Amino acid sequence: MPGGSSAHGAERFTDVFGRRVGGGTFGAVPVVLGLLAIWITFQILNPHFLSPRNLSNLGVDIVGTGMIAIGVIFVLLIGEIDLSVGSVSGLASALYAVLNVNFGMPEPPAIILGVLCGTAVGFVHGFFTAVVGVPAFVVTLAGLLGWYGLMLSILGAYGTINLDDQGLVAQLTNYYFSDVAAAYALAAVGTAGYFLIAWRDVKRRRAAGVPTRPPVSIAVRTGLLAVLAFAAAYVLNQFQGLPLALLVFVIVLVILDYVLRRTAYGRMIFALGGGVEAARRAGINVAWVRTSAFMMSSTMAAIGGLFLASRINSVSQTSVSTDLLMNAIAAAVIGGTSLFGGRGSTWSALLGVLVIQSIASGVALLDIQTAVQFMITGGVLLLAVVIDTLSRRAQRAHGRV
Repeated sequence: MPGGSSAHGAERFTDVFGRRVGGGTFGAVPVVLGLLAIWITFQILNPHFLSPRNLSNLGVDIVGTGMIAIGVIFVLLIGEIDLSVGSVSGLASALYAVLNVNFGMPEPPAIILGVLCGTAVGFVHGFFTAVVGVPAFVVTLAGLLGWYGLMLSILGAYGTINLDDQGLVAQLTNYYFSDVAAAYALAAVGTAGYFLIAWRDVKRRRAAGVPTRPPVSIAVRTGLLAVLAFAAAYVLNQFQGLPLALLVFVIVLVILDYVLRRTAYGRMIFALGGGVEAARRAGINVAWVRTSAFMMSSTMAAIGGLFLASRINSVSQTSVSTDLLMNAIAAAVIGGTSLFGGRGSTWSALLGVLVIQSIASGVALLDIQTAVQFMITGGVLLLAVVIDTLSRRAQRAHGRV
């Protein structure tokens, strides 16, 4: 009977969810609950926190650091760390600004060279780590200092370079799709795309005779995604519409999530995070995969640097803020990427940076000292690492690690 089938599906969904939690696979549940708690708290303390203006600004503010966090996730997945991303982001934006503003190079090639600068830096880090065998902590710590010095050298006497407020980079965080259809179209496409991909995955797994996700699970997830997506679209349309920066961020998230989850390269990244020796015996070119992860990290740092420069419409010797590196790494970890390697996704960057930027936004609205923001963020980061540690312990007890 249809009703019995539906009830059976719901029961199966509940059982699967219970087994996952009991086995230490918490997924995004802790960070989502934490984000809701943060939003509710700040909304009670200041009713303007969840206003369309503030949420729209929040959607733009997360992009620069979020882009950097996506790259950091690739390195964390292989069990390494990249401490240079803040300096690399400043170096790339400085190179772009000098080439475009001071030497008159057109924006497209200047942007490309800035991003490729980040890629080259990542190759250097990967070479010394994967080929020479120097610990990533030491290599990227040296990079943090060295690339920051190179950024200062490139800026030189210029100190601060103001960008053209009508230029391509400046428009990255200042352009909005004012037509309400744009935000709703993105919500509809995202929801439909998720459902089609999830259902296609179920059909393929059934054909292969392997366990599949319960249909009710797909229905629940799709419904929740639709509610969140269309609610976000509605809120954005109450202010200035869909921000270009947020659209680009979502597209990058989707593309790189596909790379990690559905390509051979992504499977090699996860395999390497599960164990270097096992990956090597499986025929994986460990040196190449490790190098490519650092290249991805630095490339995304360069892209993030351009978005950060766009937000303030300038590049200066203070572009590399002291908390940028910590926020990028914290966003990845808070969002659910494991510090021990082998577990995480690009969506961790979105969730984590939302938490961090929400705290910063709430603290600013309440006119509280910045010191409080750092203390709150530090506490949230520690909690995330504790949850990650307990999760791995539970998985080990169930034979999953």
